[in-house]
Amino acid sequence: MNPARRITWPRDADGFLLDWHDWNESCAELLASEEHLVLTPAHHEILLMLRAYYARHAHSPAMRALVSLTRRELGPDKGRSIYLLRLFPGSPARLASKIAGLPKPEHCL
Repeated sequence: MNPARRITWPRDADGFLLDWHDWNESCAELLASEEHLVLTPAHHEILLMLRAYYARHAHSPAMRALVSLTRRELGPDKGRSIYLLRLFPGSPARLASKIAGLPKPEHCL
């Protein structure tokens, strides 16, 4: 990543934004690039869904809850662990929450 494009918003030791209100699409692109991801419309669909969930519930969903939420909101084809893993490798709940500018989900490594 180009050092001139570093994110200047306050973040915790794991790189999560301290204030979810600081987030915008440019921020998402930069956070994703730090994780070696290029965001597509499918990624943005999940990120916006997560932000709406956080606005309602004031917490980020862990993996099982994320799969259920995705199934309810986006349908059974997208509401599967494998779909989320393809978009957000490793730990989808953690990585998607991070890129969405949300706090780290509880019970995520």
